[in-house]
Amino acid sequence: MAGSGTDTRSLGRNVVFLVVVALVYMLYLVFSGQMGEFVSSLAAANYGWVGVAMLCYVAYYLLGVTAYAVAVVGDPKSPLGLLDLMSVEGTGVFFSNLTPNGTGGAPAQILRLTRSGLSVGSAGALQYTRFIIYEAGEGVFAALMLIPRLGYFMDTYGNVFLVGALLFGAKVVEVISLLLVCLLPRQVSAVGRWGLRLVRRLRWIGDDRYKRWNKVVTEQIYEFSNGFKAGARNVGLMMLTMLVTLAQLGFLYALPWVVLQAFGKQADFLTCWACGAILELLTSAIPLPGGTLGAEGGFAFLFGSMFGSALSAGYVVWRMVEYVLPVLASVPLMGLRTRSGLSINARLRRIRARRRR
Repeated sequence: MAGSGTDTRSLGRNVVFLVVVALVYMLYLVFSGQMGEFVSSLAAANYGWVGVAMLCYVAYYLLGVTAYAVAVVGDPKSPLGLLDLMSVEGTGVFFSNLTPNGTGGAPAQILRLTRSGLSVGSAGALQYTRFIIYEAGEGVFAALMLIPRLGYFMDTYGNVFLVGALLFGAKVVEVISLLLVCLLPRQVSAVGRWGLRLVRRLRWIGDDRYKRWNKVVTEQIYEFSNGFKAGARNVGLMMLTMLVTLAQLGFLYALPWVVLQAFGKQADFLTCWACGAILELLTSAIPLPGGTLGAEGGFAFLFGSMFGSALSAGYVVWRMVEYVLPVLASVPLMGLRTRSGLSINARLRRIRARRRR
């Protein structure tokens, strides 16, 4: 789990890696002769719009908290309070951003949920349901954006846009795979064990790793499936959570457009929304902390013509608002605790009681 010494060391290495990447980027600006342009662009930026970008990320975070609240508000047995949910969302921001492909986010959030009084099974049910809806939301949002802007992408990026289409297809496959795991755990587990036996025969993995992964395939798939089924019993709440998630992603994907305004650049909002959705798919597909390299390359490719000479400064501002500042801000959020004893459900019942008076 996220609290182990091994994971702490891994996080430390990831932080060092990100610092090295930042230093390399700054050296590139110096030796490519772009540092003067970078500094002048930053100096001329409208920092009121940078503040708007920060508020967009705050809205993204608060809607993430709301998505958890929607899932637990109808459960009178849930002990989770508002500060607990704020901590869970902050924990996800921190560990997802500092681990490759965000793999550390869900385990850390499950651990945080258990510390608020949920059983491991209930915490897994809540987190797995939230995870699948978020992943599905990314695919749905990308589809909604690509449909009206498909002609723009083909005309502007040509065949290179096929990379974006492949990323969208990969997201669809990922969501379908997750649903198969949830709905057909026995069959998926059998296929997984067969695959492990095959790679062991080919000597691609040793016996120790085989035993460890065989345990994961045997136990974790059923845990994931049971957790999702338990959390998905209320279809209405799931649909509401999906709507909240789409609104949440809307604020995240709007960040490049807001940053463009900070540099006085005019751009079509819907096009920026669509590019933001593709950029997030690309970033999440890179198996490095924070999607490093994918974020830089994707931003330059998708938004280079919009930012022009302010591209380097625009990327730094966007990355600060979308990645660096959220990681720093999430550290104190992880320590939040609901000490009043009032759960989300209890607060709702209290509000309803007051209205009846």
